[in-house]
This record gives sequence, structure tokens and C-alpha cells, in this order.
Amino acid sequence: GSGYHHGPGQPHAEIEALRSCAERGVSVSGAEMYVNLEPCCTFGRTPPCTDALISSGLKRVVIGCLDPNPRHAGKGVEILRQAGIVVDHPVQEAACRRLNEAFFHWIVHRRPWVILKLATTLDGKIATASGDSRWVTGPEARMRVQKLRQLADAVLIGKNTALCDRPQLTVRQPDDWPRQPLRLVASGQPADYPKIREIFGPGGCEIVSLSEPEDWGKMLDDLGSRNIMVLLIEGGGELAASALASGAVNRAEFHIAPKILGGRHSRTAVAGSDPLKMAQAMTLREVEVVRCGADIIFSGLCPAEGKEA
Repeated sequence: GSGYHHGPGQPHAEIEALRSCAERGVSVSGAEMYVNLEPCCTFGRTPPCTDALISSGLKRVVIGCLDPNPRHAGKGVEILRQAGIVVDHPVQEAACRRLNEAFFHWIVHRRPWVILKLATTLDGKIATASGDSRWVTGPEARMRVQKLRQLADAVLIGKNTALCDRPQLTVRQPDDWPRQPLRLVASGQPADYPKIREIFGPGGCEIVSLSEPEDWGKMLDDLGSRNIMVLLIEGGGELAASALASGAVNRAEFHIAPKILGGRHSRTAVAGSDPLKMAQAMTLREVEVVRCGADIIFSGLCPAEGKEA
């Protein structure tokens, strides 16, 4: 049997896995269960998973990593052991933490996990001087963006990206995706608000001001309080620079196409103020490199997150 957590207030993965066995008429008495995250042991929107595991007759539970939520944080392991169930942990901990990184961050900080995605040429350009940016990368990389939007609870772009590209910021693959992300546009110019709202039509968008560094923290606190767990930034160079400078970005993902655009005034991936020394460059941690069609994708943790980890 197998299962996963479908959404807030719905049964956790362990319960779904037990149900899938019951639906097949399979007894789990004496069986082993493998979970990527420690089973919960408290009442919330659902009853404790530990109670269900104990009553099911399981003999062993293998846990990928412990839950950082202080209400759990190893307590579930002890409850299971006291009930006579063999518990092994951690197993494949790094992979399980990677799988749960957004949830862990939100649980601990009550802010969304922020992913900055940029599509660039080999020489670091995201658009021509006129703003033309379709398409920097190929169809396989664009499909990965669809996967990122499926993961995201909210997507943020800047005013210029909204007005020049008129993006919809929706999940289009698959076309019956049930949950579209909240659309956010950063702008400090009220005169542009009607044009921005016209772009997004009936579904609408929220306009946020990020003129000052502290505005990022205020926005993230607000989104976190609204249960926004993942924020995807798909803006241009100035928005990317502002997000990185504020320390808001947890994971940076660059989609790099085998193209050289050139141009003194072509738009760069990360703009902002000019650093004076190479030592000021940001070095990503735990970097992953993936081939995606003809493009290469670099993904890694930004320094602030690496230090926390």
C-alpha cells in the first residue's frame, strides 16, 4: 500500500497508505511501513498518525527524517517504540529533507520557502535591450517551470515583466490542474495598477510594494500567515537583485541555454548595484546540476539558508 497527504485537513500519508491496503483486502498486521517524515503524534486538523499505526498492528516503521515541529520532533518515535514497534531512523535523511524543505522552512519560520527562477543565456542575459525574452530556453526547461508552478502557492514578478511579457503565471500542464498559484506583482507606482490588473483579468492578482529592503520581510510574514508555503519568483534582473540582497531567497534555480546573446544593453539576469570585488559574489550551496533538453539547470541553496542548515 502507499499514500500521500493530499492537502490541509485531509488524512496524512500514513492513513492513506493504510486505507489503500484495506481497500485491497490486505492485512498490515506484522508489516513494515516506510515514511519520509516522522508520523505526527498530536491532534490538529486530523488525529495523531501514531495512534493509527499502533492499532494497525505494524511491527516496524522506517522514518526518513524527524519533524522539526517542536510539538513532534522525536516524540512520535518514542510513542511508537513504547508501543513495541521497531523504529529505524534516519534513513536517506538528506533526500527526505530535500523533499520536505519547503514544509520544514514554513514550520520553523512561518514564512514561505522562496525559489528564484531565472532563464538565461550563456552570457547571463534574460532579454534583449527591447525586452524580448521569448524564448530563452527550450520546451523541456519550460516544462520544468510548469512543475515549479505546480509546487508554488504564489508566483511573484515585477511590474516590467508584467507589462512587457503579459504572462499568465498559471499552471497549464496538465490543463486540469486544480490549484492555481496566487499571482503577485511588485510595483511601487499606483499609476500602473490599472494596466497590471487588466493583464490578469477576472482571476486577478495582488500588487505589492517592495521599494525598501524591509518590505520583503513584511510580505513574507504576511504570506506565511496565509499558509503560503512556497513562493516562486519569476521576475527580471532588478527584482532578482532586490530579492537576493534582502536575503529573501532560499533556493536559486538558473536555467541556462546554450545561446550567446551579447549586447551592452541586453538585460542581465541579476542587476542591482555593482560589486567591487569578486569576493562579494554569492556562492550557492548543495548545488544540483540537471540536463533539461539542450539546457542546463543549476539549483542550489543561497548562503543564508546554507548557514541555517
